Amino acid sequence: MEQDSESTEERELLEAASRVATFSISAPPDEEQNQPEAEMSCELSKENPEKGDLQDSNASLSPNSSMTTKELQEYWRNEKSQCRQVKLLFEIPSTRIVEHHLSKYVMYKIIILQTGSFDSNKSVIERRYSDFEKLHRSLLEDFSEEMEDVTFPKKALTGNFTDEIIHERKLAFKDYLRLLYSMKYIRRSKKFIDFLTKPELQEAYGCLRGGQYNKALEILLEVIGLQERLTRGNPVTIVPTLCAIVVCHKDLGNPASAFEYGEKALSHLCARNSHKYYIPLLEAMITLAYELGKDFLSLQEKLEEWKAKKDPVRVFSLKELTVREYVK
Repeated sequence: MEQDSESTEERELLEAASRVATFSISAPPDEEQNQPEAEMSCELSKENPEKGDLQDSNASLSPNSSMTTKELQEYWRNEKSQCRQVKLLFEIPSTRIVEHHLSKYVMYKIIILQTGSFDSNKSVIERRYSDFEKLHRSLLEDFSEEMEDVTFPKKALTGNFTDEIIHERKLAFKDYLRLLYSMKYIRRSKKFIDFLTKPELQEAYGCLRGGQYNKALEILLEVIGLQERLTRGNPVTIVPTLCAIVVCHKDLGNPASAFEYGEKALSHLCARNSHKYYIPLLEAMITLAYELGKDFLSLQEKLEEWKAKKDPVRVFSLKELTVREYVK
């Protein structure tokens, strides 16, 4: 009897220990438990094959009792990094009525920020009803099926400037942007990205062509953060903006800052040496490196290597190439 009692107690202890081990292993560290909902839902979808793609059995480790604490932390860190997606939140907190000589319209202030982390670099833009309307018509041309259930706030014959109508549209446009962004092919489309960035870029390049480098730089630094969030999957698209920032810093006498942004641009072109900005950027970086007392030999070697493979052609300087962007 005593032996039966002892064996029963031993089994209970083993079961309890197993439950504790299972809990401690299946639950991520505290910092992982507090991750944003978007990331948590991603983890759940990976655990449930019915709601997501089946994982490759050889892709990574899975949490089990034989893993050390360090291995377990590394596992959850990898899981989190694989699931993390850049998600943007659109808010329209206010509006203003603009009146010119023969026109009157409402400007909607749009705040765009990244969810899931503290985002101190939120982007702020303004768009009017006709901008939204133009975007909608343009997207219908390429994404008619995806846009089938997307409703667009109609224009009223009268009362467009009443507080009630403006408030309704403000909420409607917020939902409209959120819905568009939720559709992968639309949020990655040039038309959607242009809606959010092109007016500011046109203003910045206009200032740059006019020699207003401080004003151009201020706008470009605002836009580049939003561009980076919108084009994570295709970073080469932000190279022209980075190069424009290089030009502004260079002409304002800030070679260190110019070199910093030039390095970012070059990193996006490492496998794109046929890109139109590659050689002008290399030449500008060699000049900046020499001015700053940095090693420019590796840059010079890349330039000579390119010249040896290509026929001699007229290459614009970085500034000459940049001022040609967004010329109406």
